[in-house]
Amino acid sequence: MGFSPFGGFGDIMFTIVPVFVIIGFIFVFGTIIARLIKSAKQWKRNNESPILTVDATMVTKRTDVHHYHHNTGTDNMQHVSSSTTYYATFQVTSGDRLEFEIHDIEYGMLVENDMGRLTFQGTRYLGFERNRS
Repeated sequence: MGFSPFGGFGDIMFTIVPVFVIIGFIFVFGTIIARLIKSAKQWKRNNESPILTVDATMVTKRTDVHHYHHNTGTDNMQHVSSSTTYYATFQVTSGDRLEFEIHDIEYGMLVENDMGRLTFQGTRYLGFERNRS
């Protein structure tokens, strides 16, 4: 029996560590696959839903900003980037509220308390046309 830098645990380390690495890979790839399946199911449900146009009031809008910090290159320079997701909430005549993810251009055009016609398909926002008064 030779010298082991891990004391008497050399054999155990070479047995346990690969198991943890494999479990980690399974977890990461399993999560990715589960999210892809969930997204595909939602896309299919949206495509199978009818396109509806209803009277609605634009109640509120919000943003969700994510910041990312990266080390770039070998000089450890910090790089910061961000992404913004835009949402709008509409209230239909029944009193129900629907929140949709929208594009940045739409976000800038919508004003709270605007009344008009909301068009959507499942959870997919298709547009909002203001009433001309």
